[in-house]
Amino acid sequence: MQKKKRILLKVGSNTLTKETDNISRGKIEDIANQIAHLKDTCEFVIVSSGAIAVAKQFVKLESKGKDINVKQALASIGQPHLIRIYQEIFREYGLLTSQCLLSYSDFEKQESKTNIVNTINVLVSNSYIPIINENDTVATDEIKFGDNDKLGALTASLLDVDLFIIATNTNGIYTKESIESNAPKTIEIVEDFEALKNEIVNSKSSHGSGGMESKIEAASVAKNSNIETWIVNGLEDNFILNAFENKAPFTKIK
Repeated sequence: MQKKKRILLKVGSNTLTKETDNISRGKIEDIANQIAHLKDTCEFVIVSSGAIAVAKQFVKLESKGKDINVKQALASIGQPHLIRIYQEIFREYGLLTSQCLLSYSDFEKQESKTNIVNTINVLVSNSYIPIINENDTVATDEIKFGDNDKLGALTASLLDVDLFIIATNTNGIYTKESIESNAPKTIEIVEDFEALKNEIVNSKSSHGSGGMESKIEAASVAKNSNIETWIVNGLEDNFILNAFENKAPFTKIK
């Protein structure tokens, strides 16, 4: 039996909300449908943002404390809702899901790293799709920087995946010149990583806290583990299938 390709899919808040103020069930259906199509040849691990965006649909918290504490509380409220939405929709496509909450400190201890790998391997071998998010109530890094890009890259490296896909709201990375002339042109293949850094225009996404710079940093972590990164437009339907079939422009970082 042929070994399945292991893919780490990182999905940001902007993709999950389709750049609105609400989580898009249609986008999660789109992801489930694609994974169902690929399940005979690929196995998926998902790093998903969106807990805070879900919570904002339900509540408005008042606090005289720091803004970061409100965001941590919102994450605590939103995370169970986010997982429930994934479970309900994925089940309709015959897919099983599980939840894993991690923080960066988990990647600093050998025992924790071993436990993560062992747990996820058992889940995946039993056809469960781990849905990973930052444990925001105890760690603030993901809320303030990086929007799970770094967490996705660290997890991809730890699990030694075959491919790291970052779903964002652009057709990959655009050349700086094309952005400045308002005619975005995708850099399709990156082999010179240092040259790529000169093309980055720093911007933050509306819901997430990451921008293209954090995605490049994440790709650098993956590259150090010899993992290829694809940066694709998650707002488009069938964005994973289209990337596999080269039907849409995206950036491939070798």
